[in-house]
Amino acid sequence: MHPTLDHIQITVRDIDAVLPFYDAMLALLGFDTSRRSYAELDEFDMRVAEYPHPAFSFAISSPRSAFAGEGIHRRRPGAVHHIAFRAGSRAEVDRVHRGLVEFGAEIVGGPKLWPQHGDGYYAVFFKDPDGIKYEIVHAPPME
Repeated sequence: MHPTLDHIQITVRDIDAVLPFYDAMLALLGFDTSRRSYAELDEFDMRVAEYPHPAFSFAISSPRSAFAGEGIHRRRPGAVHHIAFRAGSRAEVDRVHRGLVEFGAEIVGGPKLWPQHGDGYYAVFFKDPDGIKYEIVHAPPME
């Protein structure tokens, strides 16, 4: 099997509050945000916004009502530590970084070389309004 992602779905605290962030972020990554769909799934106690892309779909969903007051922490068991998107070049990492800064994303590191992750590993790390961590990376291909 060739390990290829089909879709990613992340639960956020307040879907309405973070939609502008995800619209802006995913547009920088090449998603056509005009194709975003939105659904309220009462039988699952969930609202979801999905961003389709030929490579894979990305979605954000509301928490179950019973968990609505809980915080997000990437080091909890079962949590996503961070999600990294591969860029085609360092210049692309820099372009996305500029866009992130323009719409006020919280930059937590870079863009710069991160030698602890390997030779030529160039990345920027940032967080969404809930503190979910993301990365844009350009690195030499794995052999």
